Amino acid sequence: MTRDPHTHAVSGLKAALLLAVALCAFAPVSSAAETRTEAEVKAAFLFNFTKFVQWPPSAFETSNSPLSICIYGDDPFGKTLDQLIEGEAIGGRKVVVERLRAEPAPKACQVVFVGRGERRAAVMEQFGPGVLTVGDGADFLHDGGMIAFVLDHGHVRFDINQRAASSAALVLSARLLNVARSVQK
Repeated sequence: MTRDPHTHAVSGLKAALLLAVALCAFAPVSSAAETRTEAEVKAAFLFNFTKFVQWPPSAFETSNSPLSICIYGDDPFGKTLDQLIEGEAIGGRKVVVERLRAEPAPKACQVVFVGRGERRAAVMEQFGPGVLTVGDGADFLHDGGMIAFVLDHGHVRFDINQRAASSAALVLSARLLNVARSVQK
């Protein structure tokens, strides 16, 4: 049986990124000895969040629509996120990444990463129920976001606004809430 070297390399990258997420609680991302970047750790977190969120059926256009992770504005992930989700499925739905230049159509995105360059408070109002919003910085939660990446002593962590998630008809797993740095209820 022959192996496709590209598939093996992609699988190796996925494994490395998922391991980076597991280790990020113990090692700073800025260490010179580390090979992972902040963007790689955040990409792995972003993908893994999808495993711990329950979306209402109305969040999807059809019963076989993919689960879309959309990047709105600045894209800090580059190809890392695309490589990470390649061939992945969550809850029987293929996972896809889309980069947006304008407001998405209803039900086009189930996760939206809002880049730093966007007027975030205004952007949050665009997304209806069934959309998990993720961004950078503690102020992201004050703007109505649901999960905010924060750097804490050189470690990538995240805070959660559970009230905002509940208002969007999303159920966040207790496992996700337990590993958050803080949870606003």
